[in-house]
Amino acid sequence: MKTSFSHAWRALKNRNFRLFFIGQGISVIGTWMTRMATGWLVYRLTGSALLLGIVGFASQIVPFLLQPLAGAWVERINRRKLLIWTQIAAAIQSLTLAALTLGHIITIWEVIVLSALQGLVNAFDAPGRHSFFVQMIEDRGDLGNAIALNSTMVNGARLLGPALAGVTIGLVGEGGCFLIDGISYLAVIASLLMMRIKRIEAVHTADNLLRQMREGWDYVRGFSPIRTILVLFSIVSLMGYPYMVLLPIFAGQVFHGGPYALGWLTAASGLGALISALSLAFRKSVVGLMRVIRMSSAMLGLALILFGFSHQFILSLLLMGFAGFGMMQVASASNTVMQTLVPEDKRARVISYYAMAYFGSAPIGSLLAGALAQKIGASATVIITGAFCFLGSVWFARQMPKVRAVMRPIYQNMGLLPE
Repeated sequence: MKTSFSHAWRALKNRNFRLFFIGQGISVIGTWMTRMATGWLVYRLTGSALLLGIVGFASQIVPFLLQPLAGAWVERINRRKLLIWTQIAAAIQSLTLAALTLGHIITIWEVIVLSALQGLVNAFDAPGRHSFFVQMIEDRGDLGNAIALNSTMVNGARLLGPALAGVTIGLVGEGGCFLIDGISYLAVIASLLMMRIKRIEAVHTADNLLRQMREGWDYVRGFSPIRTILVLFSIVSLMGYPYMVLLPIFAGQVFHGGPYALGWLTAASGLGALISALSLAFRKSVVGLMRVIRMSSAMLGLALILFGFSHQFILSLLLMGFAGFGMMQVASASNTVMQTLVPEDKRARVISYYAMAYFGSAPIGSLLAGALAQKIGASATVIITGAFCFLGSVWFARQMPKVRAVMRPIYQNMGLLPE
């Protein structure tokens, strides 16, 4: 048991990743506080499900549009320097939001604009951060564990952040959450400055940025394992993730609990995601993760369907835990499989499409969910979106035999499967 436990944390023996884990862990707590506080601020200012969706759309549509360009550009530059600048920009955005909110002069339009600016930062931060993992990890065999531990850290923060946000909002209002978030970026900036990185020079087959983008797209489109994973992940992001946007409505109208109920619902989802990430950290191989992706997408869909029907708060908390578990399993397992399969010279470009599926499908889904909730109610909307996630898992299951046939020789060459 001791050996298994040590194995689950093996990526932390890498000094650079250990620094990142600590710094990012502090920063992400602030990020989750801001996410919850933004949703509650919008709901308090407007009481509109549609505007909740619009804010979610504004924060994620910019990354969707820029991801292919960002992924190709990231491969040409020093990724650590890029991440330092994106963290500085994100800190300025959060501190501006804090100043406007604490000064009681914030309006919904300023929230939308600042959310869009955060999306612009994320467009370059996401492919830079995910592709930077391989530079932080000295032993390539620890890469999957590093991704799982990163997910564990993010979801530990997702569990703690909303709980702190609920208390902070009750004491000083949403502006306090934004202020804490802005200050927390100093931790990750410090961790990046302290790293000792051997820069990896990518070899490009394209001689200009547009051709490099086209080369990345052709690879994603032509390689069936990556293509199939991205299609399912896009469905899950489009229809599954937007349940988070609607949680303020469930907290306020269905359960009549205000920001504290919202904090509990968000924390329950975060606890499920944390358990999910820990279960992946204990895995010793990427073999079998395709089955995990299939089963977890089905779990997410069923949990959302049942959550839409539930009017019992305790049962809904349990279902949020299952939804968070399923969503995190799909996201982390998909990321791990893709990072394992893709060659280094295409890593940032492929990860940009992963980020595009997340940041792109989610804003459209947020807008769709907000509009549907305005028309048919939040409960019916979650039921419909959950059904789409479940159907996506059925489609993925039908594709798996063909995809496995392509992946098997690759895993054999890596020594993950016997010849």
